Amino acid sequence: MTTAWTGADLRNIDTSQLARVPVLNNLDGLQPIGGEGIYYWDMWPVQAADGMMADIAGREMWMVLSAPDRGDPALRHFEAKIRWLERIDGRWHDRGPVLPDFDTDYEREWAGTALLDGDRLTLHFTGAGTDARPGGYQQRLFETSATVDADGAIGEWSVPQPSLDAITPDYMAADQHEGEAGKIKAFRDPAYFRDPADGAEYLAFTASLAGSQSAFNGAFGLAKRVDGAWQLVPPAIHADGVNNELERAHLVSHAGRYYAFWVTQRFTFAPDLRHAPNGLYGMVADRLDGPYRPLNGSGLVIANPEDAGSQCYSWFVSSDLVVSSFVDIWPGGDAVSAPEAASGPQPFGGVPAPLLRLTIDGDRCTLADEAFA
Repeated sequence: MTTAWTGADLRNIDTSQLARVPVLNNLDGLQPIGGEGIYYWDMWPVQAADGMMADIAGREMWMVLSAPDRGDPALRHFEAKIRWLERIDGRWHDRGPVLPDFDTDYEREWAGTALLDGDRLTLHFTGAGTDARPGGYQQRLFETSATVDADGAIGEWSVPQPSLDAITPDYMAADQHEGEAGKIKAFRDPAYFRDPADGAEYLAFTASLAGSQSAFNGAFGLAKRVDGAWQLVPPAIHADGVNNELERAHLVSHAGRYYAFWVTQRFTFAPDLRHAPNGLYGMVADRLDGPYRPLNGSGLVIANPEDAGSQCYSWFVSSDLVVSSFVDIWPGGDAVSAPEAASGPQPFGGVPAPLLRLTIDGDRCTLADEAFA
């Protein structure tokens, strides 16, 4: 069963009751990590099978997209590579690239998730572009794995392999070479989830609904592992006619319910729905296959400060209800999201934002009283 996220849902947004990310400044513990000249953005923790943050020999390890600072933040998407981050006493430390330079047919690495299961670490990620023709927006789901020693040392990674061999009629292939920010179609951001009810394994991912008559056809895609192979199943949620991109789609199990989270930006909504802000959105269901209900009546969970509408982005929720994101546009820069906010001489952050914590009560989800994790 696929649930529609509708314009009627979004018209339930109550701006007087919004949970807003605290305004950031340079004194909020933000730090350059790898020195000058490196951008960091989409990030995720290494997680255990239950979605909690994993312990790797006493270390809290994360992965993050990174790229050289070329003077234009938009260019980072065309050189993106996954790097290790270690968090020690609230500070981030760059531990270098996660994967070696494999001879593969994709060009660069986009977001995903990492699962530690016993001594096996598996990275699910997006292979973006094609090696034969650089600079495109093609997207496929890939995975690779390595062993982890008792002392936390990571062994040799396997050659990344596509997670899926075929596209079903529910989904559009993201195979366009040309594109524009906010308008490209999606087949990216794989996020591992193990159903506590029966142990079934899933990948949630950012998708685009096939057969739509609208340019705004984002979807919350799902694949299920069957006999050792991933098979696409119908999307959990679609935003047909509402929004083009349900980015960083992922599932969290909490108190016997299923919480589907994603992020999106104001300019990817249909024109009549652009009162909805950049934010973390979500829905909840009593069963993984739905139907899903919009959290807080509208789907909106947290938004940026009113006067800094593009301050942070790419929120990702663990089962610990810890929320990561990155600083997109520093307060005082672009306050209303627009496609050009990701390019040109903008005050781009490019560093991890302070971790936040959510609180959940049934269909209500908001920032905890102590917002920072």
